[in-house]
Amino acid sequence: MSTSHTKTYVLVHGAWHSGRVWDRVVPLLSRAGHQVYAPSLTGHGEKEHLLTPDVDLDTHVGDIVALLNKWDLTNVVLAGHSYAGMVISGVANEVPDRIAHLVFVDAMIPADGESTLDVMRENTQRLIDAAAASDVPWRIPPVPEMPAPIGLFGVTDPADTAWLRTMLSDESVRCFLQPVRLDNPAVDAISRTHIHCVGSTPGDVTGRPVRSVQPGVAASQVWELRSGHDCMVTVPGALADLLLQAG
Repeated sequence: MSTSHTKTYVLVHGAWHSGRVWDRVVPLLSRAGHQVYAPSLTGHGEKEHLLTPDVDLDTHVGDIVALLNKWDLTNVVLAGHSYAGMVISGVANEVPDRIAHLVFVDAMIPADGESTLDVMRENTQRLIDAAAASDVPWRIPPVPEMPAPIGLFGVTDPADTAWLRTMLSDESVRCFLQPVRLDNPAVDAISRTHIHCVGSTPGDVTGRPVRSVQPGVAASQVWELRSGHDCMVTVPGALADLLLQAG
């Protein structure tokens, strides 16, 4: 039963992943009495068959906007991991009235008009170039597993790595090339939290300085988590604790 303290969380996975990557976090938030959604974006998870060359950032922004509208969700704590920092930024621009708080979980922090390529140019360009030289130049496969401590998206435990592989799939190049729109002044009024994974960070993830104060709102919350990049896999309890404090 909902109470005045009940929150609504929408958790958005990063590139190559699916909504299942949040499976260890969702029950922790639910048991605390909150409503939680962890959808898969177009081209991933149960929607993997929908991946086409035309899938782009707007497609993924539209996925989350449609979810919010379908269930008439308001006062949402919207969390995005990695590439989904682009997605949640775009969603906030489209429906700022539905968002209470943004959480960037080891995520990209774009400015208006920037793409993933702009935010992480060197590494993203390398992935795009590799795809261009393949038989399917519009598809970017998941980054390969590396020796510890990088592992697979910062996951090194063999059982966890095996589980993670079951939910990985290709990304459309256009997702990394399309710029985000952040031209709605209402976006600046949304408070936000930044969670930085500071242990075993993969080489393909680059942090960006966080403004200590958002225009028109209180100081941003900035926390560090001793984890590799996929913290929802390796330290779900610690991540859930921070999400419960967000906002």
